Amino acid sequence: MRRTMLLGGLGFLAACAQEPQRVVVVQQPATVVRPACDTSFRVYNASSLRVDQLYFSHSSLGGWGSDQLGQSVLPPGRTVSYRAANTGRYDFRVVWANGRAAELRGVNVCAASQITVTNGGLRAS
Repeated sequence: MRRTMLLGGLGFLAACAQEPQRVVVVQQPATVVRPACDTSFRVYNASSLRVDQLYFSHSSLGGWGSDQLGQSVLPPGRTVSYRAANTGRYDFRVVWANGRAAELRGVNVCAASQITVTNGGLRAS
């Protein structure tokens, strides 16, 4: 009887050893990764005049704030680079050395990377 129990126990162990292991795979839903908005942009002076003042501010604000060139100027053919503090639409204004001004409003800084100053005004690309 003892021998029968031992064989019966071995049969039980053999049955356990042959049972396939189950692997549970849990799939996470795919997350959509959107690239962050790059708010950096350049202002290129393609006009024939020196730009003495440059302003830009978020379109939701009521004023221009301070001159972004500060003590500097933007000569013809030169570029200056900036990074907007927030995403969204911005308004731009330049004042040339002769006192004439031009404005461009509602530029999406996530889509446009350059503001070009021309003799006829401003354009975004």
